[in-house]
Amino acid sequence: MANGIRQHWQELTGKQKNAFIACFLGWTLDAFDFFILTYCISAIATDFRVGVEEVTEALFWTLVMRPIGALLFGAMAEKFGRRPTLILNIISFCVFELASGFAPTLGWLLVCRALFGIAMGGEWGVGAALAFETLPEKGRGFFSGLLQEGYVVGNLLAALVYGLVFPHLHGTGLLTNWRVMFFLGALPSVLVFFIMHGVEESPVWQSGQASAVKPSLKMSDVSKYAGSFLFLVVLMFAFTSFSHGTQDLYPTFLQKGKGFDAQHVSLIAIIGNLGALAGGVCFGTLSEKWGRRKAIIVASLLALPMIPLWAFTHWLPLVAVGGFLMQFMVQGAWGIIPAHLNELSPAAVRATFPGLAYQLGNLLSSRNAKFQAMLARRYYGGALQMVLALTVVVVSLMVVLLSFLGKEAKGQVMTAE
Repeated sequence: MANGIRQHWQELTGKQKNAFIACFLGWTLDAFDFFILTYCISAIATDFRVGVEEVTEALFWTLVMRPIGALLFGAMAEKFGRRPTLILNIISFCVFELASGFAPTLGWLLVCRALFGIAMGGEWGVGAALAFETLPEKGRGFFSGLLQEGYVVGNLLAALVYGLVFPHLHGTGLLTNWRVMFFLGALPSVLVFFIMHGVEESPVWQSGQASAVKPSLKMSDVSKYAGSFLFLVVLMFAFTSFSHGTQDLYPTFLQKGKGFDAQHVSLIAIIGNLGALAGGVCFGTLSEKWGRRKAIIVASLLALPMIPLWAFTHWLPLVAVGGFLMQFMVQGAWGIIPAHLNELSPAAVRATFPGLAYQLGNLLSSRNAKFQAMLARRYYGGALQMVLALTVVVVSLMVVLLSFLGKEAKGQVMTAE
């Protein structure tokens, strides 16, 4: 695999490498800022003297506002270009991450996370459009898997910071442990300087501007694409339930359900994210040979046998192995999504169509963490393991069914439009 990665990378031009790095890091740092909250839910609940279920509202508001960001920043990217929109997007989510650390009450924290959700919602669609309109068709599945795993690397960084920094923070006021974590989350804004100096605009967008032909959808096309768009929204609902259902409350489950301390929670999360990274690249590459849908179906079905290790073991090494294998399969399926959605999207609205479908799927699954916490409290005395296990069964089978029923356009030419 290492040789394949090296070969794909060496075949890119300097411009293509810079574009991919910028989009990958943008998604990584966006995810880093999101996942910091998931590792601090218990600490925030203690500080504000509320229950875990109340703090999960912050996850809900982040997810529910992401479609607004996808629509807003996507429209800006279609009109003003991918590159300047991506810069504004990164500045925005860093500002709202910083503001989250200053929130004096839970209510204000929810407001900050809602605004952060708008900024977070724009990054994926704009970044993916810039990347795939710049990269060559060859190796698209590999780069799709790698690009999507920027999200996993963000989670991995959050786990590292949590394990290395959080246990040593014991301040009060603005130096409260979880607040410092949010302050650290604002540092990625430095990526903006790299984008300003090292990344060029999408050649597809530039071509459209130079020819004075403004890409747009005709009214007659709306009905033609509406069915495909709605199907992709439902598909992304299943996918976002798959990822958030296995990630958002898992640190809390490890803390409260298995009694692991911060260092052990961090270690298990890191191992799980390494599995996710490997799975995304592996299945993304396999999708070039198997096709997008088949690779998604295989990865999703293989998540089912991983449930016992992932949710029902208590010995640390076995839990870590379960975390690695579960996220290998979950993010293996996810690694195909950037290429799959962009290939299915009309060229005229590529910065908006896939990102909006993705974030509307997030909207539909935005109550996931709160729903899981409620089910655990009502039926299992607060224990999360059965709820997490049932979540994997239901959503993995949904992904399989919807992928089987859907279309694919592997090999769609995007750079010459």
